[in-house]
Amino acid sequence: MQHKIESKIKRVHYYLSLLDTYKPECKERFKSDAMFEGALLHYLYLASDGCIALAEMMLKHKNIGASQSYYEAIDTLGEYNIIPKEFAYDFAKIASFRNFLAHDYEKIDTLMICEEALNKLGQIKEYLDYLQHSLES
Repeated sequence: MQHKIESKIKRVHYYLSLLDTYKPECKERFKSDAMFEGALLHYLYLASDGCIALAEMMLKHKNIGASQSYYEAIDTLGEYNIIPKEFAYDFAKIASFRNFLAHDYEKIDTLMICEEALNKLGQIKEYLDYLQHSLES
C-alpha cells in the first residue's frame, strides 16, 4: 500500500507542476481559450480528487478504517495526527471543491479559479508533504 500512496503523491505533484504553468495569463486565457479552460479544470479536478484518494488510502494504510465522506476522510487524518488538526479542518474543504468541479462546472467563475484556486496549490503541496512525512516515520 505504501508504494501506491507514494505513486499517487508523485502523480498529484505532477498535476501541480502543470497547474503552476497555468497561473500566468490565466484570466485572459480562461475566457478566450476553451482548450486552456478544459485542461485547467481537468487538472484541478485530478489534483483535488487525488488528495481525497490519498486520504482514503492513508486511512486504510494506518488501519483506521473507512470514512463516510470525502470531507471526513481528510478530517480523520487530522484526528489521528497524520496531518495537523487545524490544517485538516481547513483543507477538508477541498472535498467540496472537487465535487464542485465534478458536478457544477457550468457555474465556474474565472476569478475564483484563476485567483483563489490556483493560489491555494501551496496547500496541496503542504498536504502531500505531511503525508510523505507520515509514511517515512
